[in-house]
Amino acid sequence: MVSAGARGRVAKAAPPCVSSQAKVGIRANAPDELWHIDVTIIRLPDGTRAYLHAVIDNFSRRILAWTLEERLGAGGTCRILLEAGRHLGTRPVETTVMTDSGTENVNGNVDDLLDREGLRRVLAQVEMSFSNSMIEAFWRSLRHAWLYLHTLDNVGTLRRLIEFYVRAHNETIPHAAFNGQTPDEMYFGNRDAVVIDLAAARVRARQARMKANRMATCGVCAGDPDFGALQLRRAECGMS
Repeated sequence: MVSAGARGRVAKAAPPCVSSQAKVGIRANAPDELWHIDVTIIRLPDGTRAYLHAVIDNFSRRILAWTLEERLGAGGTCRILLEAGRHLGTRPVETTVMTDSGTENVNGNVDDLLDREGLRRVLAQVEMSFSNSMIEAFWRSLRHAWLYLHTLDNVGTLRRLIEFYVRAHNETIPHAAFNGQTPDEMYFGNRDAVVIDLAAARVRARQARMKANRMATCGVCAGDPDFGALQLRRAECGMS
């Protein structure tokens, strides 16, 4: 039974919990300071599972290496770390590798490889508060902007689609966080000219648009006395 006092009360919805500031994840100051590695499972229509491993550079967001495996295990993690390590050369600082605590990343084979290559591993949201969100964001883009637009009929098709998108991501698609530069341009250090060229192109486009707008005059702007009467007759015809 509802009491008289409670009958008139209406529950109010709690205000949405919205942060006043956007969260900024961990950021490196130079290429190869911080890598993120992860694996995502892609299911094909016939029930087959493919395991996509990749490593992304935090500073440039460049995909350094990837592999598509039939089984989940340490082999995929070791292969992408070895492939990414071929581009390191002489490093000014130690490279940190951020992973989750999955068994494909935390095992004896991976531990030996990290020690041999001089890489330092940290576990996301275990040894530090940051998550592995940078590579997880790449997974979302890969899936929803590319893979799910195609028929994934077999692993060979999936492999070709991934190869195309990774190349486009690295070499072609401009990144909003880099003022229109690509991950390759950020990683290899040839990015300054791109910013200058884009700024000059924006100025030229703005000037061309203003010129076109000033040349596109109508009857009112040109001071045509018959233009107003013509518009009035069109309005009356439309109402009749």
